Amino acid sequence: MSVGRTLFAATLAGTLALAVSPASSQTLRYANQGDLKSLDPYTLNESTTHAHLGHVYQGLTARDKDLKIIPALAESWETPEPTRWRFHLRKGVKFHNGDPFTADDVLFSADRVRKKGSNMQTRLAPDVKVIKVDDYTVDFVLPSPNPILHNAWDVWYIMDKKWAEENNVVDPTPVAATTPSYASLHENGTGPFVIESHQPGVKTVFKANPNYWGKVEGNLKEIIFTPIASDATRVAALLSGEVDVIEPVPIQDISRVDSSPNAQVLKGAELRTIFIGFDQVRDELLYSSIKGKNPFKDIRVREAFYKAIDIELIKTRVMRGLSTPSALMIAPELFLLSKEFTRPKFDPEGAKKLLTEAGYPDGFEVTMDCPNDRYVNDAAICQAVVGMLARIGVKINLLAQPKAQYFAKVLKQGGYQTSFYMLGWTPSTMDSHNVLFDIMGCRDDAKSSRGEANLGGYCNKEFDAITDKVLVETDTAERNQLIKQAYEIGNKDWSYIPLHQQALAWGVSKKVNLPQRADNLVMFHWATKKE
Repeated sequence: MSVGRTLFAATLAGTLALAVSPASSQTLRYANQGDLKSLDPYTLNESTTHAHLGHVYQGLTARDKDLKIIPALAESWETPEPTRWRFHLRKGVKFHNGDPFTADDVLFSADRVRKKGSNMQTRLAPDVKVIKVDDYTVDFVLPSPNPILHNAWDVWYIMDKKWAEENNVVDPTPVAATTPSYASLHENGTGPFVIESHQPGVKTVFKANPNYWGKVEGNLKEIIFTPIASDATRVAALLSGEVDVIEPVPIQDISRVDSSPNAQVLKGAELRTIFIGFDQVRDELLYSSIKGKNPFKDIRVREAFYKAIDIELIKTRVMRGLSTPSALMIAPELFLLSKEFTRPKFDPEGAKKLLTEAGYPDGFEVTMDCPNDRYVNDAAICQAVVGMLARIGVKINLLAQPKAQYFAKVLKQGGYQTSFYMLGWTPSTMDSHNVLFDIMGCRDDAKSSRGEANLGGYCNKEFDAITDKVLVETDTAERNQLIKQAYEIGNKDWSYIPLHQQALAWGVSKKVNLPQRADNLVMFHWATKKE
């Protein structure tokens, strides 16, 4: 055996040893390329984290397999007046430690999710008043109508006020925290599973909650999650039967998994849009060869970068056909008028001319932040962008990091420490307003959660004014026209570089039946496993 194969075998054996333990047919072993950084549900607004924590925590609402909003901790709700939503809470629900769930927990969670350190602040605007009507009724009073107030509440997980106070975790754990809080290492939710043990970076064990208030469709009694960063090791674990589910399957291994006797790849369109952003706020970039000014404040530079990227080459070479190039910052399934937009053509010569006009005939140097364990082929996409921009004289210093380090650096609590970056976004509301407000809205840290995920600080006040109209407009046709106007402004500003929507690729044992949702939340309470 070669030295390379010996090292690979040792790595595989060492990794799987972390996950393997005696288990029944109702134990499911799951591996993801990334880790579960924190159990605090307000630390990181990221779909894989939401999926993990969705087994132990719950929101007032949930989404079914088809992403339809359904009741969860709230049995029902209504709007007695346009600016008041009333939620009727489910009675008889207990947190995992036995504490009863009441309106006090909703009020506490509403305060906590909006506090400094939370990466979930946009779930509930700071000017929304939360009022306890009685122990099982809560009103949300708005300054103006909002017909999609609850659209993103399936992953606004409700926490136990008493437990948080007793364990000194009244405040959220920031993503950039260097010391874990009690809430980042322990959970106390109301969901169908409890966490028996959590070793960050090593293994997390979920056990079925014997006192769960609801009915579970699946038959799993235990879930063992092990992060496996190596693509080769992760695929080998699935094919050998050591794990039952992996996510994602590397594109180059899809046919191999599909041709195996004991596993298959669940494929489908994903609603996440992968895109590139620029720091458009600082007068001087943090990580650039240009001193005393910020090239990305010049619209010609942003346009040049956009036109230098060959999205079709990324689709065919990097994504192997498993992506849909996008002209917008949202998947076409989520915006009816998306077909009216066309992506600008790849034009490297035009890009060079634009850079020259902007005063950079020889290009410049800048650092690009990129995760390497978050999206399908994320590091390879960034490497391709590096090569494409080199053709117009721009030298990209690529900083590709695991998502824990990446998000701690570039998100709000890390101080938006980035000059040029790649990110993916699935609108939590399944609606354009989320993109217009969270990603493209002007950052306003003092007064609003607008632009919380706008890492580069793009800002256009006319755009924001239209976004505000979108929020309160109830006529669908008129609302779509407003959304169209907003996207037209963003495109004219060359605000971002949308790349594509990637395809889902989950590797699943043929012993497992697992529904696949287009938001890429791997939810195991629906899963069944047979001998």
